[in-house]
Amino acid sequence: MSKVRPLAKRSEKGLLTPDNCVVAMIDLQPQMLFGVANFDRQTVINNNIVLAKATKLFGVPLVLTAVETKSFSGNTWPQILSLFPGQQPIERTSMNSWDDENFVAAIKATGRKKIVLSGLWTQVCVALTTVQAIHDGYEVHVVEDCCGDVSQLNHDNAMKRLIQAGARPVTALQTMLEWQRDWAHKETYDAVTQIVRTHCGAYGVGIEYAQTMVHGGPPTTYPEWVPPEPKVPA
Repeated sequence: MSKVRPLAKRSEKGLLTPDNCVVAMIDLQPQMLFGVANFDRQTVINNNIVLAKATKLFGVPLVLTAVETKSFSGNTWPQILSLFPGQQPIERTSMNSWDDENFVAAIKATGRKKIVLSGLWTQVCVALTTVQAIHDGYEVHVVEDCCGDVSQLNHDNAMKRLIQAGARPVTALQTMLEWQRDWAHKETYDAVTQIVRTHCGAYGVGIEYAQTMVHGGPPTTYPEWVPPEPKVPA
């Protein structure tokens, strides 16, 4: 569970806020990513990192789940696990996370009725979970650019089905900015702009330019990258 920061209250009125939703990340595993063909796979990883970092920053509860880790799908991406040390994904055999009582219990334990959901693949693990969660009274926001499928047709048809069922399509950046809401919320301002500069392409370059060239701020610095020492066989 992410550390809860003291945040200014955001108005709701149909929008996502850090205190009214839970994030669920489903099957962010190597075998599932291998099959993604509708989006650039590195971009799918990057967008999920944006969502995960924002989730941690804003103290939103996170539920991680994985399917058949040892026998088929492989471990959840280390880029995601490194952001939440000690949090183990809920292991499943079912394609549909909503069929898994431990996953549903974890969602219910947050007490929140809005789910922000990403996962692989859109047509199966995302679609089945979303349709049944909506049936059980949850409002589901599918983070479309964090999802992927074996073809554009499969992804598009899945999204049509989910929208028809009542899901709300969003993106990772949109979700983070909806949580931020106001640039006067300084408790998260620096971290949000850091996430944008690191992961959000031209938008991030624009922020860097404005802060340095327009406002005269110092350029962004990153920790020095030190190559790991090679492992020498014993």
